[in-house]
Amino acid sequence: MKQSRPSDLSEEELGFRIRGPVRWLLPSVLASIGIKAVLSGIFGAYADKRELQSSLPADGYQHGTDELWFDFVADLGDGFDATYTVASLLAAPALEPVDGLRLPRASLLVMGGDEVYPAASSTAYEDRTKGPYRAALPEPADPPTLFALPGNHDWYDGLTAFLRVFAQQRPVGGWKTEQGRSYFAIELPQRWWLVAIDTQFGGYIDAPQLAYFRAALAGMQAGDAVILCTPTPAWVHAGAGGDTHEYDTIRFFDREIIKPLGGVTRVMLSGDSHHYARYSERDGSGQRITSGGGGAFLSASHLLPAELTLPPKVSRVADVNEVATFDQVSTYPDAKESKRLAKGIYKLPFRNPGFWGLTAGLQTVLALLVQFGLAGESQGIFGVMAAWTPAAFGVVFTILAGVLFARFGLKRSGLAAGVAGFLHSLAHLALMLAWAAVLFRLSQSAADWITVLVTLLVTPVVVGFVDAELVAAYLLIAGKFGFNMNELFAGQSIEDYKGFLRLHINRAGDLTIYPLKIPKVCHDWKADPTASPETPWLIPNGPTLRATLIEPPIEVPRGTTLPGTDTTAVL
Repeated sequence: MKQSRPSDLSEEELGFRIRGPVRWLLPSVLASIGIKAVLSGIFGAYADKRELQSSLPADGYQHGTDELWFDFVADLGDGFDATYTVASLLAAPALEPVDGLRLPRASLLVMGGDEVYPAASSTAYEDRTKGPYRAALPEPADPPTLFALPGNHDWYDGLTAFLRVFAQQRPVGGWKTEQGRSYFAIELPQRWWLVAIDTQFGGYIDAPQLAYFRAALAGMQAGDAVILCTPTPAWVHAGAGGDTHEYDTIRFFDREIIKPLGGVTRVMLSGDSHHYARYSERDGSGQRITSGGGGAFLSASHLLPAELTLPPKVSRVADVNEVATFDQVSTYPDAKESKRLAKGIYKLPFRNPGFWGLTAGLQTVLALLVQFGLAGESQGIFGVMAAWTPAAFGVVFTILAGVLFARFGLKRSGLAAGVAGFLHSLAHLALMLAWAAVLFRLSQSAADWITVLVTLLVTPVVVGFVDAELVAAYLLIAGKFGFNMNELFAGQSIEDYKGFLRLHINRAGDLTIYPLKIPKVCHDWKADPTASPETPWLIPNGPTLRATLIEPPIEVPRGTTLPGTDTTAVL
């Protein structure tokens, strides 16, 4: 049954509700995500959906014959404008990023993680992912196929909604789905394979998953090339000398599954970080690419390491004969632009009004508690202790909140995080004490009603605003040292600088990667009710959308490792 085309952008016409970008520093979002992350980690340890997937279909897949065009997109399903902008270009019959270069629509789309924000649910997927993608490609004559790898946000409900959306062979708009689990292996043309592993929450690969890949990759031959998709770009942190746990899991999979079959991992792809970053193997053709521009807020790129040593020396599965250096070749946005964008954090109170409300409430409560303490100073020692106890708890809470905020931003504990958080808390307390002194002096010279009015009106509006800007200043300073970089950009919810990868395996067996960027997303759409059924429901009410190249196309030969040697020959 064909669905009628919408005549406007209402929920009744579209069948889904257009959502704005997630405001990540809203108190409600922070609390909700924090609780869901904790619960998913706890229950995931006892009821891991990957272990339970052993009863689900365990098929291997095959796409393409002589050649294949396919796409990789990640970190989508946030605000409608950004998600739909990217989906519209993925669905376009062809793209012309430069004059004379025509890239036909891919017959296979791989979503590389975090298909919805801020957390997985049936409603969130419908409004933020399925709806926009259905509107972008409603009824194609030749439906492409969609595979999806879950990210941490897809895991926040234990993977329940993800499996219902992507693993029950139900279409997502004009894209058909095939996968039966949260991980998959696809045999591509010319002895290429695409392998997507699910390593969320714990960074290990479960026994059913290993058994699946052993069976699905049984047809792999010596010298076959592999494109390995992972939920996070673990190579960046590990290769720069950081924690190696997640990268060790990738190395374990490579040594346990791919190498025994004779395969060679030529390319690793991931999202999770919402930018484009490519590292190329020095004296080799291996590529490590982060492409997380599918719709979520922009992430910083200016603190990325210039080179990676992989595997790192501290890796538990390292092999001195396999160590390689990967050089940073390109990022989008580039480092200069990323630094400039970081300064936009001063807009924090306006981009996240609820956060302004949080700091307003904090400063108002602290101001009242201090005034309460001052009022009790004439009541003897026990009266003073009773009067100042609430204020003391407020101070302790502020310090703990600052320390936890810094440690959360670093995703690990440590002295540096503790010191940064403590100093951050002192700034808020200094503002509180300065304002408390002003209120105290006012109470000595003005009528009580004036003091009360100033306390309850000026404190939340003015002092709360200044306090929010204190957080912005902390994030900007801390970001220079690598602290709270995610919050520095999440607080801005930058929707522009999107992108995805279009890949092509030609008849000679070579892979070409076209990294595509969309500098500005569209914010003004109109319905197109009289257009043909296969065209997008909504079109820009202005200039036509266009994707351009981030950098020249990347050529990756399939190659093969000669038996008994460490050299690579191109077939």
